[in-house]
Amino acid sequence: MEKLIANNKKARHEFFIDEVLEAGIVLKGTEVKSIRMGRANIKESYAVINGGEVFIQGMNITPYEMGNRYNPDPLRTRKLLLHKREIDKLISLTTRKGYTLVPLRLYINDKGLVKLEIGVARGKKMHDKRHDLAKKDANRDIQRALRDKQRY
Repeated sequence: MEKLIANNKKARHEFFIDEVLEAGIVLKGTEVKSIRMGRANIKESYAVINGGEVFIQGMNITPYEMGNRYNPDPLRTRKLLLHKREIDKLISLTTRKGYTLVPLRLYINDKGLVKLEIGVARGKKMHDKRHDLAKKDANRDIQRALRDKQRY
């Protein structure tokens, strides 16, 4: 069973997610301990492709309190670990206009490895966001009505 560390709910609200990939992250020193304590934030982060490699920028991993003075910078750029064919696929998808790479969730998998789920995303317009909110409200009302009906 995987342990969820950080979830980017805002990404699904702001973007249409077309494709999702799982990637490993290159971490230094005490960053893994800090992640295990749940001290990571991916809300303001994004992924870029540079020189045939994928990097995540803006991901904040709070320094481990019990670490020494050599703790890495919390906002440093970190390399993502993907297969070459996955990187080629991401390059072909993101070269189209309006597409970007957005981190969706950070978790520790069954084997104890830190993984990042990234999505190929298209930006939503304001009317798309309103439509999604209206649909979500309608579903919530339906669920509430069904729940209330079962009580009586």
